[in-house]
Amino acid sequence: MDKRIVSLLPSCTEIICKLGYKENLVGISHECDYPNSISGLPVLTKARLSSKGTSIEINQSVTDLLQRGLSVYDVDASLLKSLSPDIIVTQAQCEACAVSLDQVKDIVSNWTLNKTEIISLEPNTLNEVWLGFDIIAKTMNAPESYSILKSEINERFKLLKDKLKGIEQKPAVLCIEWIEPIMVAANWVPELVGLAGGMNVMSVSGTDSKFCSWDEIKQTNPDIIIMMPCGFGIKSTLEDIDYLQNRKGWQELKAVKKNKVFVVDGNQYFNRPGPRLLDSAEILAEIIHPDYFERKYSEDSWITIDS
Repeated sequence: MDKRIVSLLPSCTEIICKLGYKENLVGISHECDYPNSISGLPVLTKARLSSKGTSIEINQSVTDLLQRGLSVYDVDASLLKSLSPDIIVTQAQCEACAVSLDQVKDIVSNWTLNKTEIISLEPNTLNEVWLGFDIIAKTMNAPESYSILKSEINERFKLLKDKLKGIEQKPAVLCIEWIEPIMVAANWVPELVGLAGGMNVMSVSGTDSKFCSWDEIKQTNPDIIIMMPCGFGIKSTLEDIDYLQNRKGWQELKAVKKNKVFVVDGNQYFNRPGPRLLDSAEILAEIIHPDYFERKYSEDSWITIDS
């Protein structure tokens, strides 16, 4: 019997589809928007706050909810039960990013004769991201589906490394995950920067993203600045960029002087620990070493910010 899957995280939905189990999906979260073929599936979650505000407004709203002991997201418990999932895929990594593991456990614990398996993916590094693929494949009793995909992953990363052979200069790259207050991207992002031929600054692979001061950024003075706010596309990021550009000393930064400030689609690529981290690495390579990589990603993926 085919297993029925509910995915409450966009990255998990992408993993499930990439492994070939789209037809097993019976429900998704409100943020699951890729691939397009999942549109029409029952949506089980909604946010308790608006995603239309500025970065500072969203940060304050999330902080207020969490300080009151409330979840950022609601789950339609009745609909979830009616879908009779064999597997629910969620996360316990970030209460601000998606429905929490504890929420799901609380809901499922009230079901009688419950045999639903809950999988929580909590990656902090690229290897842990790929491990999530393996876990889902094995849960579906089809470990070979991950083996095939792993070959593709290895091949694309090998192509990157081969093109970067002999490159001695690795520019200092600062990746910003939130604009106001400023947060520096960590987790798997430093590894992606390294694979793309850059030297990540101000964060460490495998650790949580952290807030930093403007003085720290000025002192670091990176060669390249890449903005990838969590949950933001390029348009939303551009609406908030004044928070950085209006800071004292912005025009004196090396990255600004050299026209090396970029905005990428963090929501679709860098913030999602799924298959498109491969694309994320390739986007970074185009940005960091344009002389070695012909641009293939459109302006929907990344743009240069004029000084």
